[in-house]
Amino acid sequence: MAFNGAGASATNSGGTAEVTPGNSKSARIFSRLTSKSQEGSAFAGRQFKRTDTSEEDIGGDQKAGPSSKIEGTGFEQYYVPIDTYEGRHRYDPKATWTQEEETALVRRLDLRVCAYCCLMFFALQLDRANISQALSDNMLKDLGMNTNDYNTGQTIFYVSFLAAELPSQLISKRLGPDNWIPIQMVSWSIVASCQARLTGRATFFLTRSLLGIIEGGFIPDIVLYLSYFYKSKELPIRLSFFWGAYGFTFIISAFLAYGILHLRGHEGLAGWQWLFALEGGLTALLGIISWFYLPPSPYQTASYFRGKDGWFNEREEVILANRIIRDDPSKGDMHNRYPKPLPITSPQTTLTLPRQAVTPRLLWSALKDYDMWPIYLLGFTWTIPNQCANAYLTLVLRSLKFDTFETNLLTVPAYVLFILQLICWTWISEKINNRYLIILFCQIWMFPLVLGLELLPGGQAHAWGRYVLNIMLVGFPYVHAIIVAMTSRNAGSVRTRTVGSALYNMCVQASNIISSNIYRDPDKPLYRTGNKVLLGVIAWNVVLIVSSKLYYRARNAGREEVWRGMSEGEKARYLETTGDEGNKRLDFRFVH
Repeated sequence: MAFNGAGASATNSGGTAEVTPGNSKSARIFSRLTSKSQEGSAFAGRQFKRTDTSEEDIGGDQKAGPSSKIEGTGFEQYYVPIDTYEGRHRYDPKATWTQEEETALVRRLDLRVCAYCCLMFFALQLDRANISQALSDNMLKDLGMNTNDYNTGQTIFYVSFLAAELPSQLISKRLGPDNWIPIQMVSWSIVASCQARLTGRATFFLTRSLLGIIEGGFIPDIVLYLSYFYKSKELPIRLSFFWGAYGFTFIISAFLAYGILHLRGHEGLAGWQWLFALEGGLTALLGIISWFYLPPSPYQTASYFRGKDGWFNEREEVILANRIIRDDPSKGDMHNRYPKPLPITSPQTTLTLPRQAVTPRLLWSALKDYDMWPIYLLGFTWTIPNQCANAYLTLVLRSLKFDTFETNLLTVPAYVLFILQLICWTWISEKINNRYLIILFCQIWMFPLVLGLELLPGGQAHAWGRYVLNIMLVGFPYVHAIIVAMTSRNAGSVRTRTVGSALYNMCVQASNIISSNIYRDPDKPLYRTGNKVLLGVIAWNVVLIVSSKLYYRARNAGREEVWRGMSEGEKARYLETTGDEGNKRLDFRFVH
């Protein structure tokens, strides 16, 4: 079926595909494609992009279609999940349900799955970002360190985080996110608590490295996990809630820090030591709870902790399975994992299925997917100006003569603005169906703010003006949820989605390495040189965003020209025999 909804039944009276020639250009391309496809593929006839677009505006942004997108096309037989898909026993192409039933189920998913994922991200960010509050309590002075030492430590953290992203994602695919995520949480909480015993640069660098290694991969693990439960159009707003928890953590942690840092001197410990110890203990508790709480999939929710009957009855599982497959049939091409026998074809038949991981061949295939490279490239630079402002906000406020407790409370407005903009612009991007326009607006927002920081004179007289500029820069339109959802949707297959999420996040972590070294100690407190670099980064981002948008428009237009030129018989034969997979299929359209 064409990703834009084109295509109809193309069978003759005998029920076989009837192939008729199309125009000459399409026929030549079709002949080349189908002859190539005869080599066969483990995924042949299965890798289908969700059909959430109409025939309108093919060269531009796609428009959402109905919720059931593979019915009435005549090609339903090509959308059957593989037998080892975890929801195969609930797949029913004839299943029907009301919109009210589906809406009620999605609300339950929001409460049971999305909300808890947000809580786990809160735990991650609490242990990852409390270094900022520790800085406001003179941690660097206590340890005999300076800003450059802090930069080095953050660089070590992000290099370690980056290096662990892909291995962590592959482990998660092998063990299942429901097992691997709690292991990560408990492990990093132990290291985070140990930061209370830092003695100098060596121990600071060591703990930053260990935290990066253990925390690496957590975010793409969560994104992959959420994709098991939500449709493509539902995922972006849930990811905005997810990253909203990121901003909410800064608000809560500011108030926690205000109280905990008052413990300076108690039991001979500094306030920042109490901060690391107590917040690390809280994360460990959440990690233990997560081990028992997280289900492997919507169809495996029964347990002693979650209830012997699970979260959903049989009809609800049928709705959950079929709405996911009808939205994105590629999700039926791999199972997440099977910890125990699960009925596949009938209540009387059970199979014990091995965990299905990403093999080296599939990994290499995902790595060389050049259609994903524009998104990865964007991950390197789009958030650098904000990262600098965010990482150094407390140091900048201290340099403006605010005390420890004023500094932490003054960060709160930035993260309130951050959360509001995150949710608002993610919703707008789906509403207008134009992601790169919002990403471009993000850069336009940052440009005058960085320019203002560069031009504003120093001195206490301009302290509040500099504060406002920094707050607006930290609270910028955060489009990370939009780009992550776009990565997942443009992957076109589970294996590319698994690797693609990790690679994009690796690029973002690489950008953290860059941003950690833009504001240097000799350049403080106004960081004039660093701000000039940031202005250049914004200019580069604008060029990259516009180029990426044009690239995806061109890719869609080229495929649509070929697809429209094919006869219905040629389309049917292509769908039946093609070896093209994921986003390389003719019926796939990129979102942009």
